Amino acid sequence: MFAAEHPSRSSRPLPPSTGLHVSGGTVVEGNGSRFVMRGVSHSYAWHKDQNQAFADVKRLGANTVRVVLTNGTGAGEVADVIARCRTNRLICVLEYHDTTGHGEQRDAVTLDAAADYWTGLRDVLAGQEDYVVVNLGNEPYGNGDTSGWAGATKAAVRKLRDAGLRHLIMVDGPNWGQDWSGVMRGNAASVLDSDPRHNVVFSVHMYGVYGTASKVTDYFDAFRDAGLPLVVGEFGWKHTDGDVDEDTIMREARSRGIGYLGWSWSGNSGGVEYLDLATGFDPDRLTEWGRQLFDGPDGIRATSKEATVYRDRPAVA
Repeated sequence: MFAAEHPSRSSRPLPPSTGLHVSGGTVVEGNGSRFVMRGVSHSYAWHKDQNQAFADVKRLGANTVRVVLTNGTGAGEVADVIARCRTNRLICVLEYHDTTGHGEQRDAVTLDAAADYWTGLRDVLAGQEDYVVVNLGNEPYGNGDTSGWAGATKAAVRKLRDAGLRHLIMVDGPNWGQDWSGVMRGNAASVLDSDPRHNVVFSVHMYGVYGTASKVTDYFDAFRDAGLPLVVGEFGWKHTDGDVDEDTIMREARSRGIGYLGWSWSGNSGGVEYLDLATGFDPDRLTEWGRQLFDGPDGIRATSKEATVYRDRPAVA
């Protein structure tokens, strides 16, 4: 159940904020300015020769890029990705993809393994709190037993904090990110409270489960009523599991100040090529989905605001 007021959370003294952080149920920058993510995912780990993507999505109006990483993406590459984000004045959501569909997808790893990946990047991530969000693990549970999601998420967040990582952490829901079982929705408050830095934002992926306006608004309402931070970490315009009400997602996200990140820039395969926003990584050849996301009435161009950190200081130190 969600309550309208949470005095225990609002009155609890919080650790000093560094960089992007959660305040009052929303994501803000280090200077307290509200930051609403507007951007796309870029499948860097599978398309490492497509680094022009950072500049291209920025030119189209994005303020954020979510970058796919895998266990084979080393510290030097991650440092380069962060530098590219900063050069192009983008907030960089670094996403570890190897957890996708754990328990259902063969070879998917645990959130504990994801935490080990992030702690191994501690020296690269340190000092980047103004620019980097750590997306703990992509879609970390499939549609099987999701009862371990809350405990595994809490333990992984704690491992990052014990290693000295102070960043805003984005956590994905189970059920391939769509959280149709309500496990993330029902446990989000306890996950946030378990973080000693109180600095976690929750990410729902909206595909076929969210094919009606009521499905979208009910989910958004639950987090609003609970005073908990939420982003739409992935969404499309249609998918193999059904149509998506992307118009409501974008309209309601705009009116509520919820961030959204469309999947994905380009390079999809295996029958989901329809999720490409650009044909062949070409920003001048946007697909129907790309035109809707970037140029629609509630799309990126109309609603994106650059992070103030890039106005307050040079993009690259």
